[in-house]
Amino acid sequence: MGVPFNQALKVSTYILQQKLKGNKRYPLVLMLEPLFRCNLACQGCGKIDYPNEILNQRISVEDAVEAARECGAPMVAIAGGEPLLHKELPQIVDAYIKMGKFVILCTNALLLEKKIDQYKPHPNFCWDIHLDGDKEMHDKAVDQEGVFERAVEAIKLAKSKGFRTSINCTLFDGADPDRVAKFLDMVTALGVEGVMTSPGYAYERAPDQQHFLNRTRTKELFRAIFRRGKESAKRGVNWRFTQSPLFLDFLAGNQTYACTPWGNPTRNVFGWQRPCYLLGEGYAKSFKELMETTDWDKYGVGNYEKCADCMVHSGFEASAVIDTFNRPWKMAKFARGMIQGVKTEGAMTKDIPLDKARKAEYVFSKHVETKMAEIHAKKATAQNALPAE
Repeated sequence: MGVPFNQALKVSTYILQQKLKGNKRYPLVLMLEPLFRCNLACQGCGKIDYPNEILNQRISVEDAVEAARECGAPMVAIAGGEPLLHKELPQIVDAYIKMGKFVILCTNALLLEKKIDQYKPHPNFCWDIHLDGDKEMHDKAVDQEGVFERAVEAIKLAKSKGFRTSINCTLFDGADPDRVAKFLDMVTALGVEGVMTSPGYAYERAPDQQHFLNRTRTKELFRAIFRRGKESAKRGVNWRFTQSPLFLDFLAGNQTYACTPWGNPTRNVFGWQRPCYLLGEGYAKSFKELMETTDWDKYGVGNYEKCADCMVHSGFEASAVIDTFNRPWKMAKFARGMIQGVKTEGAMTKDIPLDKARKAEYVFSKHVETKMAEIHAKKATAQNALPAE
């Protein structure tokens, strides 16, 4: 299994503490986006469509540390944009490690060879390298030739230097189960600690709107992939995932979960994003404000049109982890292995109905305008403070 024992123990202890305190909503992973700028322009990405003034913004070390302190989650996933473009990221990671957090640093790996010596191997630190399939699949997804080879070389480099290293693999409509299975065999042979996989979320601002999976196609795709995973296991190739077995079971249509948007709260240059990592429909100035003033019931599958096809780990991994904690007997079928325990034949569980979901609201432009006004106001104040010549 790709989740280290000390990480699983810490998360379980944290959940128990929250339950003893009577807390119904609590975070498991802080999603930190220290910047939105990236050195790639992936067709399925909805994170980089901002004016330069916003792409040039950075979260400070102080604000990053305060976000972790406010939130209190035992884990931090650092995403973006491309986080390695942030010059102070080594200080942020070091601060989190000293706070006792488990840190997952997501990167496309283009800068990893240049930057890797700014970081130190640690049991609580893991590189999470973006790799959406084999060479053809990945280079097509990122819209640039040669990125696959550079990512694979970066994995080998990180492993050689003693770092924990995992893969972040997002799948889209049209993915071929046989090719995905061969890819997972390949990364297993590379010796990565595990794979984090998920269907792509249909970002409204993503350039390519034709290849996002709906819920039925997601379940069919992952059943087909996991079916091949069982064949790989018979050959002694056991895929490892950095996710809950029940989340994988959910992807295959064997569990019905409502999402847990507060499980992975997001802090970025706008503030605390409402309601989740995937939807930016408002921002709070503090984590407390996010938790207490967000109308959580307005969002999620069956509640909101934009959430209808979402089965992404950032929304549902926390649901699966909490279900694992509440009903540990459900894990019995995974005793022989994660993939072996996933049902890949027969009827799927009944899903959440979508007929009463409220219509989508499109508010991205308003938030961009608000942030641009804030940036211009700060610039004007700074200029006015300059001494007259």
